[in-house]
Amino acid sequence: MTLIVLGVALWWAAHLFKRLAPGPRARMGNAGKGIVAVLILVSVVLMVVGYRGVDHIDLWYPPAFLTHLNNLLMILALYFYAADGMKTAITRKVRHPQLTGFKTWAVAHLLVNGDLASVILFGGLLAWAVVSVILINRAQPDWTPPPPKPAKFEVFAIVGALVATVALMLIHNWLGVPPWG
Repeated sequence: MTLIVLGVALWWAAHLFKRLAPGPRARMGNAGKGIVAVLILVSVVLMVVGYRGVDHIDLWYPPAFLTHLNNLLMILALYFYAADGMKTAITRKVRHPQLTGFKTWAVAHLLVNGDLASVILFGGLLAWAVVSVILINRAQPDWTPPPPKPAKFEVFAIVGALVATVALMLIHNWLGVPPWG
């Protein structure tokens, strides 16, 4: 569990550094981007290695139907990411589409994983995304939605989310975590 906790803590620190210590981060200049990127990569490695190597301690046993809800939520999470990149209609209503997608991803994984390591990992990352939204909204209370885009971008975002979902499902299956229940 220690590696998971360290990974989540490092993820928080690397992502929130700019918000909580803007002066020191600004003084680092462009080199700071590289340092933060390395810290994020290290945090992901710590989380993955920690998650794969931890003893499984069940807290609850998720019912099988939640697998299907998880898959639908994953499509939605990936749609939010694609929509943000393409500035589709949803981005005029949702201020933080990537963080919304990240929170959706975390909730989806909490639904289907009832073990302690998953609660620490996905719960810790969900909490980070919630805190990030709060900090961004406090620092920048005014928000101007992006201008409308043609409908074809909506189609691209939906197709992109579906393709990414299938790819991630195949990767999960290849890793021995069948996502279809």
